Amino acid sequence: MDVELNVTLLTLGGFAELHKYRYLYFVVIFILYILILCFNSTIVCLIWTHKNLHEPMYIFIAALLINSVLYSMTIYPKLLSDVLSEKQIILYPLCLFQGFLYYTSAGSEFLLLAAMAYDRYVSICKPLQYAVIMNRITIYVSLVLAWIIPAFETAVPVVLYSNVKLCSFTLTGIFCNNSGYKLQCVSSVAISIYGMVMLINIALLPMLFILFTYIRIVRISYQSCREVRKKAVKTCLPHLLVLINFSCFIVFDVVIVRLESDLSKTLRLILTFQSILFHPLLNPIIYGLKMNEIFKSLKILFCHVTVAGNI
Repeated sequence: MDVELNVTLLTLGGFAELHKYRYLYFVVIFILYILILCFNSTIVCLIWTHKNLHEPMYIFIAALLINSVLYSMTIYPKLLSDVLSEKQIILYPLCLFQGFLYYTSAGSEFLLLAAMAYDRYVSICKPLQYAVIMNRITIYVSLVLAWIIPAFETAVPVVLYSNVKLCSFTLTGIFCNNSGYKLQCVSSVAISIYGMVMLINIALLPMLFILFTYIRIVRISYQSCREVRKKAVKTCLPHLLVLINFSCFIVFDVVIVRLESDLSKTLRLILTFQSILFHPLLNPIIYGLKMNEIFKSLKILFCHVTVAGNI
């Protein structure tokens, strides 16, 4: 703690041998950050500029990728700054704010995936009612709720954390996540209980809803013609891949915190990098390669770029 400035500073102690690999860390993280921004922004721009992609499914995909960009912007700029700094520190209020943005975007991901699952369910199981059910109001309300609900639920523990007394000032991670509860002098039962309720509300329940809708889709597709089964596989497979990828990211986040005392600093750092890298980088790759309309638009874009480069 810095007594002279009367502010609470936390040390981010999750880096392994930073003094030896400082510039390697920076180059790798910077390249990955640029790739994440470029990949996600390219597909969002394609969906925005191509009218044939102005459909609910693609609008939800664009929202999901925008959420990935916001998630990355929450972590990577501070990470790059820390790598080049002699001391990896952060103000406690800023740490709480980073954690708020981090878990808000994580919660939004689950709710957006749930909205996409419902969109696929209506499209495949109730095709004649699709235009009526998935209208503009439904889409806008789903998007707003997907961001507002996690924000409100995440704000509560942030307020609770802001009033607790800290006895430790060193985080074992490279950014602010739920490992902050280990800094408390006395573990708060209220925060722990609310954390479990929040996890159920914005992660477990949406996941169960997604699994339920896809089970229904599989059952109805199995009883339908070959074209319906083909459509179900083409449109649902990318969403399932993203769900599996994101679920692994959540498991990593929980495991890293709960088992941190049993893990070496290097292994913990590798697991952390996996959790913050694969999720925002793989999403645009999965949708770019697996969604036919997006893949066609990408091919046209690359052809135009190649032609322009040869002129």
